[in-house]
Amino acid sequence: MILQEDLLTVAMPKGRIFDEAVSLLREAGYPLPPEFDESRKLIIEVPEAGMQFILAKPMDVPTYVEHGVADVGVAGKDTMIEEKRDVYEVLDLKISECYMAVAGLPTYNPKADISPKIATKYPNLASEYFRQQGEQVEVIKLNGSIELAPIVGLADRIVDIVSTGRTLRENGLVELETMMSITSRFIVNPVSYRTKSAQIDEMVERLATVIEKENAE
Repeated sequence: MILQEDLLTVAMPKGRIFDEAVSLLREAGYPLPPEFDESRKLIIEVPEAGMQFILAKPMDVPTYVEHGVADVGVAGKDTMIEEKRDVYEVLDLKISECYMAVAGLPTYNPKADISPKIATKYPNLASEYFRQQGEQVEVIKLNGSIELAPIVGLADRIVDIVSTGRTLRENGLVELETMMSITSRFIVNPVSYRTKSAQIDEMVERLATVIEKENAE
């Protein structure tokens, strides 16, 4: 019988990353029950896998791992850059592939942009990017519907995640610059890496084996 304190606590983001991460864990041999996908619970114990899962918003996953509430977690590289949490990033899971881009209206004219405003969910990431480009901008943080900002005149450009580009096109926006590729990463709490090293190392090894096999096919 596995005691609750012996379970490995995994912070997982809700949404698309969750579905792909669950599939990866199953391929790695972890017996996650079918109802796991449909559950509305925020904490789910799976004793047969030696784990319990915390389901959180993607931006919050690194926070749970940093503070030791979760031993390990799955987080997008965009979130890792934005949040700058004190965690170990130990494995690129190669899932939820997308990229970060700058977008705006087709009529956007950089030469006429005398007071550049950028709307984004990622103010730290955007500020750092434009600083590296040598461009001074005002970054406006929004929590959703970023595409609305150029349409209503709140900002000239946006910085956001792009997967298929469909949302941009449907809102009349075009991609102006590709910033960086994004995938999901396996992250670990530094203390947990010492106290539960055997469980974590095994998990990393099993996941890495699946990833290597898939990339070789």
